Amino acid sequence: MRQIFLDTETTGLYHAQGHRVIEVAAVEVINRRLTKQHFHYYLNPDREIDQGAQEVHGISLEFLQDKPHFADIANELIAFIADSELIMHNAPFDVGFLNREFGLIEQKPVEAITAKITDTLKIAKEMRPGQRNSLDALCKHYGIDNSKRTLHGALLDAELLADVYMAMTRGQDSLMMELDKPQQKNSDAIQEIKQPVLVKLANQAEISAHDEYIASLAKSSDCLWAKFEAKATES
Repeated sequence: MRQIFLDTETTGLYHAQGHRVIEVAAVEVINRRLTKQHFHYYLNPDREIDQGAQEVHGISLEFLQDKPHFADIANELIAFIADSELIMHNAPFDVGFLNREFGLIEQKPVEAITAKITDTLKIAKEMRPGQRNSLDALCKHYGIDNSKRTLHGALLDAELLADVYMAMTRGQDSLMMELDKPQQKNSDAIQEIKQPVLVKLANQAEISAHDEYIASLAKSSDCLWAKFEAKATES
């Protein structure tokens, strides 16, 4: 399954109050490797940007005046994330805003477009309870260089999130590798069993020597082997 790491920037914190998406970015990961496929647009929200939000992402309304509207890029976004595992940090925030935008143009919600939604913030809280689990904090914890992140930016944050997720789930690779090893050993053993087995029978001289040895044991002690051979002869 394709994994898509997505991030948004918005005019404010609450889509229910009419705030809009002004930047959306997503990067593709296949087999735990970033591909060259990515999706990125700045968007004209047709409304003011809260001062607090602008201080976080640094995007001004003047910069967005000539940018497309969400409706203009919606089909392209849907095609990019369709049937993928969509991975976001604090997924309810991004999903809420995307669903608000899709709803305004009568499109299906994110849950109906993607195969799965994964929230890395939820995973981080389960792995690191009681600790700071912001994207910056996780980058620091896993030794990921985020020095270029002076402001929030959707494309950079999506790429950093992909790196963080790979670090957070690195143990899964080790586990799968360990699970593969016994299978290989079993396969080797099966191949060995399939090889012809050579059986060398004792000659008459060796049989006579064996009988004499067993007879000597029987004279000196209670020899279980002699009893066993006697019963075998009787039957």
